[in-house]
This record gives sequence, structure tokens and C-alpha cells, in this order.
Amino acid sequence: MNKKISILAIGALASLAFTAMPTVARAADPACATVSFVTTCQGATSDGAAYVMQVPANFNGTLLLYSHGYRLPVDIPAGIPIVGGYKVVKLPQQAPDATVAATLLGKGFGLAGSAFPVQGWNADAGVKSDVELIGLFRKQFPTTQKVAAWGSSLGGFITQALAEQHPELLNAAAPMCPAIGSVEAELTMASDVLWGLKTFFDPSIKGHNYSAGAAGYAEAMGDLVKVFTVLGKMQSAIATNVWPDTSGPAGQALAAIPPRSALLMIGLMAGLPTQSPHFDSTTGPGSPNSSAYTSFALAASPALAILENIANAGVLGVMVTYDIEQQSGGPVIDNTGTDYSARVATESASFNAALSGNTAIGGMLAFLNPANPAAPRWSADPTAVAKMRTLASHTGKINVPTIAIAAVADPVTPAGNVQWLADKYAAQYAAEKAAALKDFLTTHTYVAPKKNFLAIWNPPAQSYTKFAATGAPITNTPSANGTDHCNYTDAQLLTVADLVTTAANTGHLKSGGPLTTEIRKTAGLSIDPNFRAPLLKFYNEQ
Repeated sequence: MNKKISILAIGALASLAFTAMPTVARAADPACATVSFVTTCQGATSDGAAYVMQVPANFNGTLLLYSHGYRLPVDIPAGIPIVGGYKVVKLPQQAPDATVAATLLGKGFGLAGSAFPVQGWNADAGVKSDVELIGLFRKQFPTTQKVAAWGSSLGGFITQALAEQHPELLNAAAPMCPAIGSVEAELTMASDVLWGLKTFFDPSIKGHNYSAGAAGYAEAMGDLVKVFTVLGKMQSAIATNVWPDTSGPAGQALAAIPPRSALLMIGLMAGLPTQSPHFDSTTGPGSPNSSAYTSFALAASPALAILENIANAGVLGVMVTYDIEQQSGGPVIDNTGTDYSARVATESASFNAALSGNTAIGGMLAFLNPANPAAPRWSADPTAVAKMRTLASHTGKINVPTIAIAAVADPVTPAGNVQWLADKYAAQYAAEKAAALKDFLTTHTYVAPKKNFLAIWNPPAQSYTKFAATGAPITNTPSANGTDHCNYTDAQLLTVADLVTTAANTGHLKSGGPLTTEIRKTAGLSIDPNFRAPLLKFYNEQ
């Protein structure tokens, strides 16, 4: 199979209409210029974070404050596949992309965004920079009346943290494709992927407990190479049913099991979606009644979807683990008590054919058993874990009208993040209703609590895998909407922007017919109240 494994948002910078910050700029003294009726101001907050503010001549008084996503904290050598050549560049970002920025400016909204003082996992610094930037924007543009915060990925994490810690500064919030809760939830998913790749396909992958300084950097870069090497070998292994030559003991003990089944097992035990940019897990080549169609759809497609999704999750596993370990001073991953058999109990039935049946499932889980010396578990340093847990996290409290959006098949920040937030709000709203009923017994006046949370889902189409005349899947096309990381259309982003700014100005979320109509007119979105995304494995085990 000839396909390019893709990775989207990690480390990507939007191409927006601003230049690097002048070195003479200070927090209280931004450099401003007006071009084509838009005033652009650039400067730095007191923590040294570059920022950009843009206001059109027809400014309507509402600021949209954008927080960008995770950017790799270190340069990546050019020779490393896919992510090689990445350079740390601290440029501010005031919108998801240039088209969205231009459209919002045209509608009269003010825009602002920070580069944050450090790259990598920087939620605490991000909240601090955003708080200061709101004040700077109001000072520079005193007609500002409302502030709506939005952000993508780690920026969604920052947005929710900002709304929880400083609701007095915001009128509405929109975390998009967010990481939610704590960094541990994402690390658990990513490290399960990395541990699975190491255990099944390349024991030389280090995966955790990276050394300090230059040695740890070299180890992490080496792991990136190894991860992508394994993924490249798995492209052939899925077709030949021969385990990669790097597999070590697993390749010998499990040689009778198709390696695609072990790859799928990794994805299922980590909680990765089984739909990916080009594989829907339901479609095969040729006639739907043919054995080729059924075989591909049931057996190959889920594994190929995991292969594509691991390209994102594998990078996350290496770089965020390395990043958090450097911040915490030691290993923070611990799967010594993880029961992977329980993890995949439901999925083992749903994907029985793709996992090659009960005997193969039993064999793979036996190999993963902690009693097997060929599958050593990882343990954490309690001091490092304690330090990690001082980093910003969420309570799930909704303090301002909040719109959260998640792609159903996002492999980096799965939709279960938004589900966790929705579950927290459901409990919050139930408590508010109970309090209102209690007040009614005294006042004889029932004041219904205002609904302040809306979950928007971005599901992929049921069928979207395409095949060439030869029956080979076509993978050189754009990622299917609803898959990949933060892979929203501009129309979808603008719908979120409209909903969050409307909420900021009215004090409540759109609902009923107006909301239903807007969602229906924006292709690829759903507000189905009966949909429930699976929680990340971390939360299922709490």
C-alpha cells in the first residue's frame, strides 16, 4: 500500500496577516498601524509573550480572544519523518486561520491572540498571558464591551481554564477540539499507544523516563524515528501478515496472529477512534456483496484507521511525555496496575473479526500480561507525578455560556474530552435545578436555571473510503471532515464564532429553532442529545 501517514495540527502555525513583534514593544506600549480599515497592534505581555490585536473600523465592541494549540517545545531535526524541520517560532495567533480572521474582522469583531511565553504544554502560562491580554485590549480599545474566548486543542484547555479561573473577565467561551480535565488524561492515551508499539513492534523504543538535558532530547528524537519506522513497516505488514523485523519477542510468540490485529489492539486499548482521515471501518472495494469488500471492511479497514491515527497519537506520546517529564523532573507514566483485558472487553466483541477471533485476542492479552517479562510495564516517580499534578487542570465547572465542539474521530484530543465536560455540566445543572426547587418551597417562585453549555459534535460520514480501479484505497485526498485533529471547515469555525459571540452579547446560548437551523445549515455538525462519545480510558478508570 502506498500511502502517506499524515499529522495535522501539532506544531502547525496558521498563516495569518501579521509580522513578527518589534523588539522595542512593551506590555504597555504596543506598536499599532492601520491598513485597509483594520488597526493591528503588536507587543508583548509582561511575561514576554508576543501578542497581536486587530480591530476593524466598524468595531462592534466584542473581542474574540483566541488561544492556539500545542506547539512542539523543541526544534525537530530535518531528517525525522513527517515532523522533521520543525522550528520553535513564538508567533502570536489571533484566529484559527486567515480566512476566519478576515471574515470576523469584516463582521466588526476585534481579534487578539498570544504566542505565550513558552511553547509545549503551557496551560498555566497561557491563562496568565490571556488575562493580561484582555486588559491590554480593553485599554487600547476602550469601547470594548464583551469578551468571548475560544481556542483549539491545548488552546481549548486554556480557554476552559480561563473561564473557570476568571469568569469575571469573560462573557462566553468556546473550547474547540479541546484537551479537558488534566494532562494525565491525554498522557494516558498517548503512552498506551507508545507502550503498545514498543511491546508489540519495537522493544528498543524508550517511550518514557527520558533523561534530562541533551541526552533526553536525543532519546526523544530517536523515538520519533522509531515510531515512524514501525508505522512504515506496518503498511507492508498489514498486506503480508508478516510481523516487522523489529518486533522482537512478540513477533515470535504471536507470529500466527496477523500483525494488523496487534495494531488494532493497541488502538483499542488506548481508546483511539477506529475511523481515520481515509478509512471509515465500514467500506471495502468493489461490490458490497463480495468477499473482498467484507474482508477489507471488517478486518483491514479498522487496522488501517488505527495506523493513520497513531501517526498523530505517536508523536503526541513522545513529545508530550518528553515535555511533561522535563517539566516534572522524572517519569510520570505508570501502567503497572492497568488491566488491558478489562480495557478492551467491549471492543473485543465489537471488533472480534478484525482482532482475528477469541484465540488471537487471548494470545495478545496474555502477552501483555504484567507477568510476562517480555512486556515490562512502566512505573512513575511519585515526586514527578506530584509536580505534574500542580499544573493547571479543570473542575468542569461552567461559569459562562460555553460552546464545546469535538470531532467524533479526533485521535489527538478525542471527543470523550467534551463528553467529560458535558457530564460534569449535567451534574452541575441538576444541582442548580434542585437548588431552584428548594428556593421555590420558601419563595413560592420557581426561577429555572439558565442552560449554559452546548456540545456540538462533528461526526464523519458513515462511508467515505475511496478505492482505485485496482481495489487499492486512495489516501492522497484531504482528510474526511470529522476525522484528524481540529480538522474543521471554515464554515464550522464561523458557526462556533457566531454562537459564542451571540452568547457573549445576549448572556445566553442560542436554542430551539434558531440553533437547530444554524447547525443544520452548517454541514457536518450535530447537536444530537442522544449521542454519547466514549470517555478517555483515564476517566473510565477513575
